[in-house]
Amino acid sequence: MSAVEQYARAHLVTDSSEGHRAVPVVLRHDAEADPHTVRIGLPGGHEWTFARQLLEQGLRAPVTAGDVHIWPCGRVQTIMEFHAGDGVTVVQFDASALIRFLRRTYAATATPVTR
Repeated sequence: MSAVEQYARAHLVTDSSEGHRAVPVVLRHDAEADPHTVRIGLPGGHEWTFARQLLEQGLRAPVTAGDVHIWPCGRVQTIMEFHAGDGVTVVQFDASALIRFLRRTYAATATPVTR
Protein backbone atom coordinates (compact mmCIF):
# COMPACT_ATOMS: atom_id res chain seq x y z
CA MET A 1 0.00 0.00 0.00
CA SER A 2 1.57 3.27 -1.05
CA ALA A 3 -1.30 5.73 -1.35
CA VAL A 4 -3.35 7.00 1.56
CA GLU A 5 -6.56 8.97 1.18
CA GLN A 6 -8.60 9.94 4.20
CA TYR A 7 -11.76 12.01 4.28
CA ALA A 8 -12.30 14.28 7.25
CA ARG A 9 -14.54 17.07 8.37
CA ALA A 10 -12.99 20.36 9.38
CA HIS A 11 -14.28 23.81 10.23
CA LEU A 12 -13.65 26.68 7.89
CA VAL A 13 -13.04 29.71 10.10
CA THR A 14 -14.52 32.91 8.70
CA ASP A 15 -15.04 36.41 9.98
CA SER A 16 -18.60 36.47 8.65
CA SER A 17 -21.73 35.94 10.69
CA GLU A 18 -21.45 32.22 9.81
CA GLY A 19 -18.48 31.83 12.15
CA HIS A 20 -17.16 28.28 11.76
CA ARG A 21 -18.66 26.26 8.92
CA ALA A 22 -18.13 22.48 8.70
CA VAL A 23 -16.57 21.43 5.38
CA PRO A 24 -15.36 18.12 3.94
CA VAL A 25 -11.62 17.82 3.31
CA VAL A 26 -9.44 15.14 1.79
CA LEU A 27 -6.06 14.23 3.26
CA ARG A 28 -3.75 12.53 0.74
CA HIS A 29 -0.32 10.96 0.71
CA ASP A 30 1.36 9.09 -2.14
CA ALA A 31 4.50 7.31 -0.95
CA GLU A 32 5.55 6.39 -4.47
CA ALA A 33 5.22 9.92 -5.87
CA ASP A 34 6.80 11.67 -2.86
CA PRO A 35 7.03 9.96 0.53
CA HIS A 36 7.80 13.22 2.32
CA THR A 37 4.75 15.28 1.35
CA VAL A 38 1.06 15.36 2.16
CA ARG A 39 -1.80 17.10 0.38
CA ILE A 40 -4.87 18.72 1.86
CA GLY A 41 -7.85 19.08 -0.49
CA LEU A 42 -10.28 21.83 0.45
CA PRO A 43 -13.71 22.60 -1.02
CA GLY A 44 -13.66 24.44 -4.32
CA GLY A 45 -10.81 22.37 -5.72
CA HIS A 46 -8.11 24.05 -3.64
CA GLU A 47 -5.29 21.67 -2.76
CA TRP A 48 -2.20 22.39 -0.72
CA THR A 49 0.95 20.27 -0.78
CA PHE A 50 3.55 20.52 1.97
CA ALA A 51 6.03 18.47 3.99
CA ARG A 52 4.58 15.69 6.11
CA GLN A 53 7.05 16.71 8.83
CA LEU A 54 5.45 20.17 8.93
CA LEU A 55 2.08 18.61 9.73
CA GLU A 56 3.60 16.44 12.44
CA GLN A 57 5.43 19.37 14.04
CA GLY A 58 2.34 21.58 13.83
CA LEU A 59 0.43 19.20 16.05
CA ARG A 60 2.83 20.08 18.91
CA ALA A 61 3.93 23.68 18.28
CA PRO A 62 3.41 26.52 15.79
CA VAL A 63 5.28 26.00 12.50
CA THR A 64 5.44 27.79 9.18
CA ALA A 65 6.76 26.84 5.76
CA GLY A 66 6.06 29.23 2.94
CA ASP A 67 2.33 29.86 2.68
CA VAL A 68 1.33 27.16 5.18
CA HIS A 69 1.05 27.82 8.93
CA ILE A 70 0.03 25.08 11.39
CA TRP A 71 -0.40 25.23 15.16
CA PRO A 72 -2.16 23.37 17.98
CA CYS A 73 -5.28 24.97 19.41
CA GLY A 74 -5.83 23.60 22.86
CA ARG A 75 -5.36 19.89 23.41
CA VAL A 76 -7.66 18.49 20.72
CA GLN A 77 -7.70 20.95 17.82
CA THR A 78 -5.19 21.97 15.16
CA ILE A 79 -5.37 25.08 12.99
CA MET A 80 -4.06 25.28 9.42
CA GLU A 81 -3.73 28.61 7.69
CA PHE A 82 -3.17 28.68 3.93
CA HIS A 83 -2.04 31.95 2.30
CA ALA A 84 -2.70 32.60 -1.39
CA GLY A 85 -2.81 35.60 -3.67
CA ASP A 86 -6.57 35.90 -3.21
CA GLY A 87 -6.56 35.71 0.59
CA VAL A 88 -6.13 33.44 3.57
CA THR A 89 -8.03 30.25 4.35
CA VAL A 90 -8.13 29.14 7.98
CA VAL A 91 -9.25 25.59 8.76
CA GLN A 92 -9.69 23.95 12.17
CA PHE A 93 -9.25 20.17 12.47
CA ASP A 94 -9.72 17.65 15.22
CA ALA A 95 -6.12 16.71 15.94
CA SER A 96 -7.14 13.05 16.23
CA ALA A 97 -8.04 12.92 12.51
CA LEU A 98 -4.64 14.34 11.57
CA ILE A 99 -2.81 11.94 13.90
CA ARG A 100 -4.70 8.99 12.41
CA PHE A 101 -3.78 10.21 8.91
CA LEU A 102 -0.10 10.61 9.82
CA ARG A 103 0.01 7.09 11.26
CA ARG A 104 -1.42 5.72 8.02
CA THR A 105 1.18 7.63 5.96
CA TYR A 106 4.03 6.24 8.03
CA ALA A 107 2.63 2.72 7.69
CA ALA A 108 2.44 3.23 3.91
CA THR A 109 6.09 4.26 3.71
CA ALA A 110 7.42 1.64 6.11
CA THR A 111 10.05 -0.57 4.56
CA PRO A 112 9.23 -4.26 5.01
CA VAL A 113 11.79 -6.25 6.95
CA THR A 114 13.48 -8.94 4.86
CA ARG A 115 15.40 -11.89 6.20
